Amino acid sequence: MTRSLLRTVLFAGIYTGLVAVSHAQADELPVSPSGPADARALVKSAIDHWRGTSSYSELTMVIHRPSWERSMSMRAWTEGDRNSLVRVTAPKKDVGNGTLLLDNKMWTYSPKVNRIIKVPSSMMGQGWMGSDFSNKDISRSDAVLDDYEHRLLESYPEDGHTVYVIESLPHEDAAVVWGKKVLLIRDDYLLLEDQYWDQDGVLVKVLKTLNIAEMGGRSVAQRQRMEKTEQPGQWTEVSISAVEFDVELSPNLFTLSNLRNPRQ
Repeated sequence: MTRSLLRTVLFAGIYTGLVAVSHAQADELPVSPSGPADARALVKSAIDHWRGTSSYSELTMVIHRPSWERSMSMRAWTEGDRNSLVRVTAPKKDVGNGTLLLDNKMWTYSPKVNRIIKVPSSMMGQGWMGSDFSNKDISRSDAVLDDYEHRLLESYPEDGHTVYVIESLPHEDAAVVWGKKVLLIRDDYLLLEDQYWDQDGVLVKVLKTLNIAEMGGRSVAQRQRMEKTEQPGQWTEVSISAVEFDVELSPNLFTLSNLRNPRQ
């Protein structure tokens, strides 16, 4: 999952996403395209909406390829904008595999080899657990706030809501691989779409919300798909079966010791 899925996803969730929930109402959204602060506030509200001060979720990730398909069940915890833990609960051969995100650093654990491995920066672009989400995608769901300048391109009505289209261009000194991102955010802070464009202006992959549900006392992106544009038939879906926000978590949850020897 995202910082993100899954610190977003998965996190963000996985994409998805992982700071205190904004208490602004839909009619208070900054809708003027005249300044970047308005667009940035929308992006921040979308991140905050999903994450809350803390969260616990149960989810399934399906990795689909033209010749095979693989499914994993997971449990995920997040706290603030820096910490998250994802642990695989099924299938049997993958039980216990985990990922810990702690203050923007990432570790993985495999019970088969009984080793905790810190993920180096050179591997952040690789697929997380073999999925279409990269380690970078889930490592910091809020990095888009700091690394990009945001501009509100347009807004349009859809299904009784207003959808805001935001273009995010990286700062010159930002250590990012994308030439730009385009975000579609609904007026209740739901992230409907996240587009990843390369430095040459080519759309590489898209995270789309496929299903919205009321869970944990708010509307959430219950099912999302990450799909690469040049690899048809290859995608990863994350579906949430349960989620709780603003939960009380053990102070030892986000530790390397708990990653290896689960106590929660």
